[in-house]
Amino acid sequence: MILRENKILLGQRHPDPEKASSSLHGEGTWTMPGGKLHFGETFEEGAIREILEETGVQVTESDLQVISIANDIVPDAQFITIGILCNNYPGEAQVMEPEEITKWEWFNIDQLPTPLFFASDKIIKNYKEKTFYKY
Repeated sequence: MILRENKILLGQRHPDPEKASSSLHGEGTWTMPGGKLHFGETFEEGAIREILEETGVQVTESDLQVISIANDIVPDAQFITIGILCNNYPGEAQVMEPEEITKWEWFNIDQLPTPLFFASDKIIKNYKEKTFYKY
């Protein structure tokens, strides 16, 4: 979750399920930068890599803080989602993977677009409620 001046950075997932590729689905929804960890990566290393791959902006480990954990289950997949907060985002997001994310926009954290990707929605709710884990 990238925050700047009470605004959150969200990307719109491609409406085509084949291009929005995710076992958790979510085509056409608004989502935060994210993805799966590579073997051996720390949570922070994975976040740094995913933010760079998806937005073209380099953040550092000191910019990041683990803020939530969720057990995300859909009919055909299960993931443990680690919510990470980035309060120091030194740049502007670019669409680096247009086959997955069609645009990046900043939204007031209290006026979010719909539909939100359910995993991103959980992280935002946990952050606002100051809850670390919610199933």
